[in-house]
Amino acid sequence: MDVSPTLLVVAHGSRDPRHAATVSALCARVRALRPGLRVEVGYLDFNAPSVPRVLERLAAEGAREVVALPLLLTRAFHAKSDIPAALAEATARLPRLTVRQAAVLGPSSLLTAALERRLGEAGLRPGDRRSTGIVLAAAGSSDPEAIAVIAETAREWRRTAGWCAVRPAFASASLPRTADAVRALRDEGVARVAVAPYVIAPGFLPDRIARGAREARADVLAPVLGAAPELGRLLLRRYDAAVTARCEGLPRPALIA
Repeated sequence: MDVSPTLLVVAHGSRDPRHAATVSALCARVRALRPGLRVEVGYLDFNAPSVPRVLERLAAEGAREVVALPLLLTRAFHAKSDIPAALAEATARLPRLTVRQAAVLGPSSLLTAALERRLGEAGLRPGDRRSTGIVLAAAGSSDPEAIAVIAETAREWRRTAGWCAVRPAFASASLPRTADAVRALRDEGVARVAVAPYVIAPGFLPDRIARGAREARADVLAPVLGAAPELGRLLLRRYDAAVTARCEGLPRPALIA
């Protein structure tokens, strides 16, 4: 009998209890979308269980294959260094377990669809597009590749969705900050400014984004992406791509055995 690899969602973790609650809700959505798929979650820091502990338990229960999916929107330090290191350290002690690291979530049209959903929940309507500027407020990174991806996401979202403007902003490590991006759009004469947090779960940096939106008096502040249906589908899309690559023998730079 062909048994699908276990999906291990790898989250950063946070001291804020809302973070783990959101990750749990997202995993529950994935399970509902694909009954029968085993979905586990492991954390890099702050929360339990840790990634190594989950892998040890899976190996002890007889699992042979795992797809480790970073719950990250860009390919920055955690995806390039922290997660591969954690997986390598754990699997070195688990010779019968094979772990493939899947791609990060972004960029994806499903993410912009989730952003649109959250903006709609915050009160924006399709007729508001041409008079509304969006601040795409990400957590921030010192990795130039990650920053470039956010900037390109903003450009592509404006091109395809018809917003008056879409500008990136960052809660840490990079500029501009959320409040500055809101003010810049005001200075350009944009009639309505909405802040769309490009983050998955509540926590310290999302709270900083919200404070910046309020400080600059943005007209609309959307919720974080959370357990949006689009994110559930995106997790399965990344999982399926990793499984297909395994089955077709494609290059596997992230394979750890």
